[in-house]
Amino acid sequence: MAEALELEFNERNKRIGILIAVLAGVLAFTEAGGQNASSDALRGTIEASNTWAFFQAKTIRMTTLRTQARDLELSGIGMGPGAKRDEINKTIAEWRATADRYDSEPETGEGRKELTARAKTIEAARDEAAAANGSYDLASSALQLGILLASAAVVTSVLWLAYIGAGLGVLGAIFGMLALWAPFAVGGYGRERVEGPMRRGLVVGGG
Repeated sequence: MAEALELEFNERNKRIGILIAVLAGVLAFTEAGGQNASSDALRGTIEASNTWAFFQAKTIRMTTLRTQARDLELSGIGMGPGAKRDEINKTIAEWRATADRYDSEPETGEGRKELTARAKTIEAARDEAAAANGSYDLASSALQLGILLASAAVVTSVLWLAYIGAGLGVLGAIFGMLALWAPFAVGGYGRERVEGPMRRGLVVGGG
């Protein structure tokens, strides 16, 4: 009878040990995924900030040139035809052409319109990485608690702790899969957005 109980005890602990190993393996995946997502979110924040700063610089230059062109145009009112008038008109045309290039420059992708599109793309990727990181955090927490309860089941021989640990492990695995394939599914967790200068009202000029 004692041998049968010992065999049952060892077999049960063996199964719980396998459960703990599986949970630890999934936890390693979620921890690695969370670290990668966190790095991607941080990198995206920096890239978006730099892109919006470049956008702001282009806006200031464009506004300055258009203002100068307008001032120069006003200063030439009443001036008769001649070399000086032609030079003024040429300068005005050059300044306005440069200002237009600052507003949109598809060839280089560094006009204000192109920079806006690029920044929004970077922000979208950053927000997705931040949301994924939040889901990975939830997954890791559930898995860690599951491992804790399963370990407690071995020590206390309270089998229902192992069942709860297994349930938390399944929940953690689900959170991990959501982080990978549907990061915004968990209520947008981690989706805090860092708004670009256009939405913060920092733009001093218009297109």
